[in-house]
Amino acid sequence: MTDQTPVLSFVIPLYNSAETIRPLVKTIEQLAVEGGHEIVLVNDGSRDATTDVCRALVSEARVPITLIEHARNFGEHNAVLTGWRHARGIHIVNIDDDGQNPPAEAVRLWLHAKTANLDVVYGHYAHKKHSLWRNAGSWFTNRMTDWALDKPAGFYLSSFRCVTAFVAKAATANDGPFPYIDGLLLQTTQRIGSLAVEHEQRQAGASGYTLRKLMRLWASTFINFSIMPLRIATIIGLGMAVAGFAGIGVVFYWWLTEKGPAFGWGMLMAALLTFSGVQLVLLGVIGEYIGRMFLTVNQRPQSLVREVVKGG
Repeated sequence: MTDQTPVLSFVIPLYNSAETIRPLVKTIEQLAVEGGHEIVLVNDGSRDATTDVCRALVSEARVPITLIEHARNFGEHNAVLTGWRHARGIHIVNIDDDGQNPPAEAVRLWLHAKTANLDVVYGHYAHKKHSLWRNAGSWFTNRMTDWALDKPAGFYLSSFRCVTAFVAKAATANDGPFPYIDGLLLQTTQRIGSLAVEHEQRQAGASGYTLRKLMRLWASTFINFSIMPLRIATIIGLGMAVAGFAGIGVVFYWWLTEKGPAFGWGMLMAALLTFSGVQLVLLGVIGEYIGRMFLTVNQRPQSLVREVVKGG
């Protein structure tokens, strides 16, 4: 492996990527990048033959390739941060393992970042070729981050991004167990831009994103980088208190005037169930904050690297 510092690193988180990673790596190897480039593969606990395929790619490498094996599955954002810690490039591009992000477009992101002197450049898709439900999930995530994070309204955040080594180093200083990369980037720099890029059909297999993973991502977005849920809980609590006092006033008026329903059991139970349900939801929000603090204090690992293999 050459000791020369590459100008560009491709960091690719992998999960069950045996069918897609070989053609992607071969395409990246053939790119003409003045100053040199490298590939960093992070196998995040894959259950298929991803490890064997990647080891073969390392042995055949035409450019420097680093394979990092996680001890188990930690999640995409955790895997990206592991890749950033091992990347040597002046700029780093994240690229998905499914072949939907053309490597040539990654080079365009890099060139735009250099030309415009930006710390972060996001790839913006004119036509996304994900499944309908995943597109809906991405849309919802971006709408939520509009008011939960310090970013321009409507600015599109994607996993296809180019960052400087400076920003990557700042982000990897975070060792919490529930990282959200875009939140870390927005806390680090305001030199952020976007570039319209192509998005291709998935080459093989199915997306590893599930509703559960999207919900975990949403939770990390809000709870790790915003106190907005607590403020919402406070507003709801105040609203319920006002409604409760108003209700007491109405009941007291009925008692004085001997008006109102003769039997109030149904209304009483409906109010009790409503107020109790809302209280449990708010306690759940507070409990999520406390639970994440507990896991962080007890040093739940962000990731554990089992092995690092280098070639090229």
